Amino acid sequence: MSTSADVYTNGNSHDHILRPRPQNSSNPRIVRTISEEGLLPVNGIKDFSEDGISSGPTSGRTTPVPEDAPPSVQSMFSAKRQIKAEQKRRIFPTIEYTSRVSHLDPHSDHHDFTGFYSLFWIGLAIMAITTMLRNIKDTGYPMRVEIWQLFTVKVWELGVADALMVVSTSISLPLHKFFRSKTGKSLGFQWTKGGMAIQSLYQIIWMAFWVSIPFLRDWTWTAQVFLLLHTMVLLMKMHSYAFYNGHLSETERRLQELDSPATASKAPAYQYPSPGHKRTASEIKVLTQTKADEVASLREDLALELTSTMGSVTYPRNLTWYNYVDYIFCPTLCYELEYPRTAGIVWSELGYKTIATFGVIFLLTITSEEFIHPVMTASATRLQTATSFTENALVVAESISLLLFPFMITFLLVFLVIFEFVLGAFAEITCFADRHFYSDWWNSTDWLQFSREWNIPVHHFFHRHVYLGSRSYIGKGGATFITFFISAIGHEIVMACITKKLRGYGMVLQMSQLPIIWLQSRPWARGRKVLNNVCFWCSMILGLSGMCSLYVLL
Repeated sequence: MSTSADVYTNGNSHDHILRPRPQNSSNPRIVRTISEEGLLPVNGIKDFSEDGISSGPTSGRTTPVPEDAPPSVQSMFSAKRQIKAEQKRRIFPTIEYTSRVSHLDPHSDHHDFTGFYSLFWIGLAIMAITTMLRNIKDTGYPMRVEIWQLFTVKVWELGVADALMVVSTSISLPLHKFFRSKTGKSLGFQWTKGGMAIQSLYQIIWMAFWVSIPFLRDWTWTAQVFLLLHTMVLLMKMHSYAFYNGHLSETERRLQELDSPATASKAPAYQYPSPGHKRTASEIKVLTQTKADEVASLREDLALELTSTMGSVTYPRNLTWYNYVDYIFCPTLCYELEYPRTAGIVWSELGYKTIATFGVIFLLTITSEEFIHPVMTASATRLQTATSFTENALVVAESISLLLFPFMITFLLVFLVIFEFVLGAFAEITCFADRHFYSDWWNSTDWLQFSREWNIPVHHFFHRHVYLGSRSYIGKGGATFITFFISAIGHEIVMACITKKLRGYGMVLQMSQLPIIWLQSRPWARGRKVLNNVCFWCSMILGLSGMCSLYVLL
């Protein structure tokens, strides 16, 4: 390979001295451009006059500028030397080295891992294609029928029941209108006087009825899980709608009572801080206001509470059927008077998310049929012939080890189909602009962070209606315990519907997250992000496969 310093090779007349290869004549346009800047004449010969501008032939070296030259001449001379240094080429190609870190280094500024996301889907596609080809070779059909048939049994019955369940949640709107109407008030009903109790009782009966329907109709576990998950979603939506509007109705009542300040309650529109909280100067100033200022400030706070954060909707103008139906379809569990919206539906995005939803369900079916169901069936058969505790323990341990990777894939696919595609599709349909349904939960260092970031709609609901609602009565620690306990009950109900067994494994495992969180908050563990993240993923993977094996096999 020739370089910029070739030697003569014809004959022996050369002096064996390595010399630079003669450069080709410069491009006239480039030379002309440089000459216009005062660097080279058109013929390529450098010369300088007394003022630093070209004036004639020189020895090839730059004539130094006198020390007393004007600043403009000195700056021109410095710029020329800098350009010459940049254009100077070495004889051998040079690689530029500098202080840099790798792309995957924690201190790197590169955070775009789109390629790994694409590789993930390519890997799943390869798995699906090879599995179908193997099934065609063995059975003549691309898919097995054990799992696939579960999606078609009584599917129309499931659709009708789901539609009726959605309609039955709408009782919250007429109930609320009744509680704030003159008729309701004449009968002694308000939200705080019977309304809250009636709404809560209806929610309990409603939940019990729809959870029992799949068992009474003998549905498959896939249909049971779908209806149960949708039941929990609608229960949280109904609760948020009823209780938030109930709070607004009480706020409206207090605002109307302030029209007669002498008899109206002067209690603040907010909760005071805990006893250990030191009041700021602004809070002390509020406490020392005159009674007139206090009433005006309270009236302003109450009116602000009845207005949406965007300022376009006020209570009770939100009590319409259109508003309720829109809320039911919006991908959120917390009711607000108004939500941010996009300009319109992007149909290509909606089509993409719809197709992706069915595609991921297809991948979930293949994963269950090929890598989970056979392991569970074989392990259950082996347990029937096991005669000792050691044999039973070995069977369970082996099934857990075989299910580690399949359940990790299943967990990731379930996460994607729910939070990226299904919620994204409903957000597109309703033009719901806030699509922050999850955060970077894969970087979680403890279970508390995971619970906040992997399912943001549920986290917002529990934080708003469970944690904050109970913290003022039982404290921060008790509110955290109650929040985890209610969530554990919900997960246990889901596992009971899938396996037809009430064992409590899921509840125990979820409640065990609290002492783990406490341990990871100790000084010796705090700040070790990599170690805590590794522990999180290990417990996640082992917990999923272990819980499934325990429920199915024991």
